[in-house]
Amino acid sequence: MTLTPHATAQRPLLGLTVLVVEDSRFASEAVRLLCIRSGARIRRADSLTAARRHLQVYRPSVVVVDLGLPDGSGVDLIAELASGSSSARPVMIATSGADGDGYAQAALDAGAHDFCPKPFTSVCDFQQIILKHLPADMRPTGPRLVTHEAVSPDPIALNEDLFHLDELLGSGLDALPYVAPFLQGLSRLAKDEELASVSKTLTRAQQCGVGRRSAIQATRNLIQRRLSVRELV
Repeated sequence: MTLTPHATAQRPLLGLTVLVVEDSRFASEAVRLLCIRSGARIRRADSLTAARRHLQVYRPSVVVVDLGLPDGSGVDLIAELASGSSSARPVMIATSGADGDGYAQAALDAGAHDFCPKPFTSVCDFQQIILKHLPADMRPTGPRLVTHEAVSPDPIALNEDLFHLDELLGSGLDALPYVAPFLQGLSRLAKDEELASVSKTLTRAQQCGVGRRSAIQATRNLIQRRLSVRELV
């Protein structure tokens, strides 16, 4: 018989499995570190297709769903999970780095328990947003250790994301609706103000349809500078 470990004050998510549905390697690395600090196991899917394959085999306790995925919207996955049996339904936390209030409302309307805007790096905040939606018998009893620790994802994962975005931007205008919100969240998590600035310009160009090619070129130039600097370090 396999014994399920019990949550503790230091590791309040011990015994839980978190499925993170996230296409950004950098953001996934942040969630992985948050799970390690909290005691949870983690599985990752980088698309809706991969997430659905996971869910055919595994029953996670928590699903953290990015709303902008390469093969569709995370809202669709949330709606699918919300339509299932309530006894088997995981805690669903939606997340997005894109500007605008519509993303949060769409996720909540689809059945998400909560919405967490990117970036989220606080160990305490990550634990709290999950714990408050768990059934009472799955929460740790007694006082909980509150920490102000924040995680710092590996820069190698950031490089992988930047390289991927550069390739997508090089493929043409069709990539813009996917790349623009991806880049917004990535720049915030990386705390890169210059990258955040070009991401806003790229988003405006994508939304209004004016200056898209020049915005793409400016974004690619900055990304390539970032990658060349990191190669030299």
